Amino acid sequence: MLRIVDRYLARELAWSFAAATAILLLVTVGATVADLLAKIARGRVAADLLLALIGLRTVDTLTLLVPLAAFLGVQMAYGRLYRESEMAVFAASGLPASGLLRPLALFGVPLAIAIALISFWLAPAAVRQAQALQEEASRSLIIAGLEPGRFVELPKNDGVMYVEEMNADGTKFQKLFLESERTNAKDGSIGINIVTAASGELFHDADGTQRFLGLNDGFRVEGTLGADNWRLMRYARNDIKLPDNDTDTTPDSVKRSAPTSALLGSADPVQRVELQWRLAAPISVLVLVLLGLPLAKSSPREPRYARLLIALLAWFVYYNFLALDRSWLTQGKLDLRVGFWWVQIPTALIAIYLIWRSDKLPKPKAARLRAQAGAA
Repeated sequence: MLRIVDRYLARELAWSFAAATAILLLVTVGATVADLLAKIARGRVAADLLLALIGLRTVDTLTLLVPLAAFLGVQMAYGRLYRESEMAVFAASGLPASGLLRPLALFGVPLAIAIALISFWLAPAAVRQAQALQEEASRSLIIAGLEPGRFVELPKNDGVMYVEEMNADGTKFQKLFLESERTNAKDGSIGINIVTAASGELFHDADGTQRFLGLNDGFRVEGTLGADNWRLMRYARNDIKLPDNDTDTTPDSVKRSAPTSALLGSADPVQRVELQWRLAAPISVLVLVLLGLPLAKSSPREPRYARLLIALLAWFVYYNFLALDRSWLTQGKLDLRVGFWWVQIPTALIAIYLIWRSDKLPKPKAARLRAQAGAA
């Protein structure tokens, strides 16, 4: 049966965690919105996809955000209790520092289970869904951000495109203008390529990986900026390959989107590292919550945010060791059987030692002097 003090401390931890999560989410979502708005302004992402991509990206960041929020929540909750001398009252009533582990477990264990669900299933699904939305954007000029009557920058700064009219699904258009530039690596000259068309359509190759514009009845002008050797061609049909879209297909994104079921039992070292990285997220919640208890201990006269700064430094060191470990595992410099445990276990042992040390009351000065005199 839960004690009153357990429920009180668990409630304090939950409120502090909610406050820390709200602040971190505000920062994360703000950065995501700024990035997406910049891509919308350049025509790389449709405005209709803004809210969906914000939500999906936020889910993907929860595996990093929640362990930090839990760590800060312990600092804020227990730090306040130490500053306001409530911990002194608990100690006077016979509750040692180790007695605070029970409400800490009530807070940390369900949180670790929730993060395990996010890390193993929800986050990879969010990455896959974001990739699917971006892939869908490559199949429609409307979803890709091209609007009739507006000049739009193509992905990766490969040119500017304009269409006057477009059908409802964004696959056919009327009166197109396309301008692109290329810099000659040898002499630095800039090549200009201008294409116009009375009509056209968007289509993909057989495997669906490359995008093309099929243009009808237009002109093509090519030349070097500042030169007089420009060429003018008229065509009845001209197919132009569009630059790749902004779909995130980097190796890191591909492995992050892989279902956990595909990682289980895989012999691929990269996939085994990804599986261990997903496991590290819920373990980090437990380790950081445990470490937060002794680091939150402070005196009422201590500056309000002194311990919080120390805690942030500890988290920074801890997370960078995890990132370094991930890099070593991926490069094969560390045995996969070691995994992330060489970071997690020592950190947990340090936390346990600091909690045990907090339970040992220091001897009064006079008693220490008598003990030293007796030993002499």
